[in-house]
Amino acid sequence: MDGLEPSVLVLPVTRIDSLVQTVAGVTDAYYRLVLLVGPAGSGKTALLRAAAEQEGWPMLNLSLELAKQLQELPARSRPRKVTELAESAVAAVEGEVVALDHIELLFEPALQQDPLRLLQHLSRTRTIVAAWPGTYEGEQLTYAEPSHREYRTYSKPDAQVLPLDGPHAKH
Repeated sequence: MDGLEPSVLVLPVTRIDSLVQTVAGVTDAYYRLVLLVGPAGSGKTALLRAAAEQEGWPMLNLSLELAKQLQELPARSRPRKVTELAESAVAAVEGEVVALDHIELLFEPALQQDPLRLLQHLSRTRTIVAAWPGTYEGEQLTYAEPSHREYRTYSKPDAQVLPLDGPHAKH
């Protein structure tokens, strides 16, 4: 073995099955929210896509959809419209489960959002499975580093959290 990481990510079926089982387990929860948590390179998007393809869940690039809509608005009115636009984006796709990838725009300080609260809000009417770029350690959900302007941390988030490790994960 030469120690090089493979260039193609091969997902074990058990990992996809675990995600699907977790999603099935939140159907009666107040917040039907599942967060795939991991740093860049941990396989969040690949796992989310594989499960979405297998289960027929629609995939939504939330940052892209929001950016398209927000660019048409004056900067001062954008924070007031984010929730409404996110709701519309999710409502525009069919299915009881919606897979959200690329949620980073929710963390933009100028938008004045609480990303977890917004995702929880969206998960009241549908099951939301979101790729959360960050870490989950000791019941602490984090986005970005403490010195970063978009830094967020949540203790014991009201969601099902599936932490992923990858080639760039910090332990």
